[in-house]
Amino acid sequence: MEARTESSPDLSRVEILRAWPRGSEDNASALCHGFIGRSGGVSKGAFASMNLSYWVGDDYDAVDANWERIRRDEPELKLVASLNQVHGAVVHAATRDTAKLRPAGDGILTAEPGVILGIYTADCVPILMVDSKRKIAGAFHGGWRGIIADIAGAGVRAMVKLGACASDIRAAMGPSIGNCCFEVDAELGRRFEREIAGARIHTSAGRPGKAFIDLRAVVRDQLERAGLAAANIASAGPCTRCATDRFFSRRAAGGKTTGLQLSFVGFAA
Repeated sequence: MEARTESSPDLSRVEILRAWPRGSEDNASALCHGFIGRSGGVSKGAFASMNLSYWVGDDYDAVDANWERIRRDEPELKLVASLNQVHGAVVHAATRDTAKLRPAGDGILTAEPGVILGIYTADCVPILMVDSKRKIAGAFHGGWRGIIADIAGAGVRAMVKLGACASDIRAAMGPSIGNCCFEVDAELGRRFEREIAGARIHTSAGRPGKAFIDLRAVVRDQLERAGLAAANIASAGPCTRCATDRFFSRRAAGGKTTGLQLSFVGFAA
């Protein structure tokens, strides 16, 4: 994993975490991906500073300036296909013709080089997948509701239907709330245990009436059950609530609206 940042925090710099080293395999030079942090932009207040979402109440001019800045660093982000994320398990395919539509769903994939896929999060698990041999990419939003609905498994199945091979798919989970901080009502913990195979080992007791859930560990299990090799599943970045100086976190903000960080993946044209 590489992070484009300095050794000490520098809020003027854009931080991008990488799960896969560039040039590590055939076709890797065409692979464009990253998990963008919250620093280096111009947004203010709860959106400070690299908020890239137009739909959270931030000033449009500020978001425009943030996109201009990020595209200087990542020129492949000229055409980004995204979603109206609804915390489910619906997956859409994107092409150049449909990239601007923002359909309701929580997964998006493409087989067209030049179409970059974007997912927005502020504690939920961003999941990026690629089959570099066939140049098929997918990006998925893993909130707890979507994880219960198996958005990860739905994503793998959709990629295979588009032509990917599960054994060749690599997945990376990005910065998201960790099991250290994702404390929920105990009933939700029991629901995970009832509805998701193997989730029991990823839940633990919290304060009275509460439980902790390790969302990334649950997603990893789901990806393996969908056919991915354990060695092809990576995790990049810290707990967003613990590192709220680097990443947006709704939990750290007490549930209030914040900016959103972008996770992106695709193949350059």
